[in-house]
Amino acid sequence: MRLVGWLLALPLSLLAVVFAVANRHDLRLELWPLPWNLDLPAYLAVLGPLVLGLALGALLTWLAGHRTRMAARTQRRRAESLERQLTATGSAQLPPPAPGQG
Repeated sequence: MRLVGWLLALPLSLLAVVFAVANRHDLRLELWPLPWNLDLPAYLAVLGPLVLGLALGALLTWLAGHRTRMAARTQRRRAESLERQLTATGSAQLPPPAPGQG
């Protein structure tokens, strides 16, 4: 699966670099109704929001999984506690298996 990620990421990264090199001219962004203007390279005006959206989506996905991670952590701790209790009581207290059940 990691190989598939690299096979997708490398061409897309190369495409982004080619796009950035080809679109270096400046754009003026007017932030109406605010009185400010931004002079940005064209590639930054396109790729900036794309990267920002990707980061925001990753953050929201991570935050949405908080409840699941907490439940998994609680269950793991409970399982470890039960394993320690089972080890502490010892397996010698279990009745021997019936003949033929090996």
